[in-house]
Amino acid sequence: MPERILFLTGRLAEKNLHRVLEDLNASEFDYQVREMGINVAGLMTAEMIRRRMPTAPDADRIIVPGRCRGDLDLLSQHYGIPVVRGPDELKDLPQYFGRGGARPDLSRYDALIFAEIVDAPRMSVAEVLERARRYRKDGADVVDLGCLPETPFTALEDMVRALKEEGFAVSVDSVDPQELLRGGQAGADYLLSLKEETLWVAAEVEATPVLIPGQPGDMNSLIRAMHAMLESGRRFFADPILDPIHFGFAESIVRFVELRRSFPEVPIMMGVGNVTELTDADTAGINAVLMGLISELRIGALLTTEVSPHARRAVREADIARRMMFASRADNSLPRGYTSELMAVHARQPFPDAPDEIEETAKAIKDPSYRVQVSQDGIHVYNRDGHHVARDPFDVWPNLGLEADGGHAFYMGVETARAQIAWQLGKRYVQDEELDWGCAVDRQPDDKLGHCAPGTTLGVRPLKDQSQ
Repeated sequence: MPERILFLTGRLAEKNLHRVLEDLNASEFDYQVREMGINVAGLMTAEMIRRRMPTAPDADRIIVPGRCRGDLDLLSQHYGIPVVRGPDELKDLPQYFGRGGARPDLSRYDALIFAEIVDAPRMSVAEVLERARRYRKDGADVVDLGCLPETPFTALEDMVRALKEEGFAVSVDSVDPQELLRGGQAGADYLLSLKEETLWVAAEVEATPVLIPGQPGDMNSLIRAMHAMLESGRRFFADPILDPIHFGFAESIVRFVELRRSFPEVPIMMGVGNVTELTDADTAGINAVLMGLISELRIGALLTTEVSPHARRAVREADIARRMMFASRADNSLPRGYTSELMAVHARQPFPDAPDEIEETAKAIKDPSYRVQVSQDGIHVYNRDGHHVARDPFDVWPNLGLEADGGHAFYMGVETARAQIAWQLGKRYVQDEELDWGCAVDRQPDDKLGHCAPGTTLGVRPLKDQSQ
């Protein structure tokens, strides 16, 4: 027997909800739609639902607008059936019910992230710990202490020990074998980077070495060092070095491919900073492509940096990218539809509402509160007094009549500016919400509506009441 689902919504969304459910349903479940006597679905609350629907409906489950505030567990207990929030957008209901496939598992990855603190010798122990905590929060598995040429690193041992005491895995990165030796003796887990002539350091400490060519591009020296480590039975990573674009980038990729082909089981590391740091392009896309290469070649570790201001989210981007690539590889699928966190500037489906659908909604409005939506045609601003479409907020302003109301004028200025940015870039716009910039900005808990779960309205989003 199909599951019986009751959808709760508002007046403005009711017609569209019926339309979506008719297209979606294929006898997988029976559904009813109940309009709760409220215009805007997103303004519904758990208390309002209980008050206006005091007895349990004839259903197996209730789906409410996702931005419905209040404790749904208490509602579930009251009715004796599950009460849950729906998807972010009404038109995302097919994905919510699995038509777009099951929700991807992004908990898995098989490449370690080494996050380098490049200026560690010039920092205090407290500063290094603070940076390390941020890197760990963003997904780093190993904190790498980058040494500087001809710069004394007197606090090296103290930093290694302090990091280890807080549970960090630590690597030391230096061209000076004595600094590597000191780091290993202090308890570092990894040493970057040993060459054929400095392998003696690995024999003195327990840290796992990362091997590099004796000279740039000299794969023979790297392979000789690898054979020496294989004979010793010690674990290691091999890094052929990824070069910057136009300075050997393509050829360096070939080196990684050939190394994997020749040594199918050897752990490999790739340092991505020569491309993310030295290319004036958003690093989210660069990290996605490089992580795709890392995934295909089964590269076990990557070293990344956040030196240039434009690369300040590199660790988080790498973490998201490795999880996405692992999932898509496991599914034997293209890396699409797993997460939008790396799509900071654009959205795959930026304009869910067509101009004629917005026009239909606008005609049903009977109150003075302004609604703002975005379609491919531009910015839509409407209330009971009219529907205005423009691509520049300044073209809308003369029609709003808010010259004497500074608070509402400020609010509409913010909202129409956000809407313009969304239209220009091709992003989703939702009134009363900040634009979603993915992993490009710090994550903030969504506590404005009383819950942290992804919000959803089955229709129009919550609005500022501009009639007050």
